[in-house]
Amino acid sequence: MEGTLHRFGPEIWLADGPVVAVAGFRYPTRMAVMRLRDGTLFLWSPIALSDALHGAITALGEVRHLIAPNGLHDRFLGEWQGAFPHAALHAPPCLAARHPDLRFARDLADGPGFAWDGEVDQIAIPGNRITTELAFFHQASRTLLFTDLIQHFPRGWFAGWRAIVARLDGMTAPEPRVPRKFRYAFSDRPAARAAMRRVLDWPAEKLVIAHGPPAEQDARAVVARAFRWLGV
Repeated sequence: MEGTLHRFGPEIWLADGPVVAVAGFRYPTRMAVMRLRDGTLFLWSPIALSDALHGAITALGEVRHLIAPNGLHDRFLGEWQGAFPHAALHAPPCLAARHPDLRFARDLADGPGFAWDGEVDQIAIPGNRITTELAFFHQASRTLLFTDLIQHFPRGWFAGWRAIVARLDGMTAPEPRVPRKFRYAFSDRPAARAAMRRVLDWPAEKLVIAHGPPAEQDARAVVARAFRWLGV
């Protein structure tokens, strides 16, 4: 049910949001909620905020971290910051310039120095002209999270000429893939390859993607196949 939290593993919950349109293409939305050891909440890729979702999340703990995992998932950040003004908003550097109305904390980047160190890891996948995306790894549940670089829509999700475009792009392939538009947008493949090798070193078992069903096993194998074209 839309906007309902369901447990995905130890200290991690998922919620699906409304379908949004981008250039006429319909995209489902999904967020993840992770509860850290101090009881505070880390919200990955926030979806539309409803009263029911607000209540379910606040019942889990204090919202402390709002995470925009790439430069494209920014549609609902304002309503979340309005509802949770004391939460720190973290995003790739490009979003701060695009949203002068929002208050951003430290830019997302590789490396330590974040409040969630030792519980949630992140690696930036650099060199893409469409967006810089960060992959995340939730240690307690061994869950790997991708936003747009991996997608998996069912056949029939799109109609008309958009269905043809989606098929050619790899969005409706038999298993999760990196859409061709993102593949072609990598201007620095060696840097992306090095980052993805680090991602595949994580002991991930589960996979969450924003645009497609989660995988509850073999996460690394699924991701390795999706990025096989990159030579990882």
